[in-house]
Amino acid sequence: MNEEFNFLNDVTAEEIQTLSPLVLAYIGDAYFHLYVRTRLLKFSHKINKLHEMSTKIVSAISQAEAYKKIEPNLTDKEKNFFRRGRNAKSHAPKSSTVAEYHASTGFETLLGELFLRKKFSRLDEICGMAFDSLTEF
Repeated sequence: MNEEFNFLNDVTAEEIQTLSPLVLAYIGDAYFHLYVRTRLLKFSHKINKLHEMSTKIVSAISQAEAYKKIEPNLTDKEKNFFRRGRNAKSHAPKSSTVAEYHASTGFETLLGELFLRKKFSRLDEICGMAFDSLTEF
């Protein structure tokens, strides 16, 4: 899979370490959106339905819930990535509580960190656990 993401060769481990957790969350959010939208294709091909389902799953509230459910399956290092994002200074939208928003930022930071470090198998595993914990199809 690495050959599919050659553009990542420009990002060094040292650079990843110095990136803001919010930048990592930005990448993690984009990845999770794509992951969810791709998985939902198994359930519908109607754009309105896909949008409705993906919006619910990728919300701050749902991501915070997913993190709680998958946390026991994470390594200490992964939990540290989460905490780094959760503790980043940001402003919560009105659609979620501050705690939910910070937890979702932590979850996205973890995903962004894994993506930039090219840990694609683990990234897929974590996204799969999160997706499965939020869907009842």
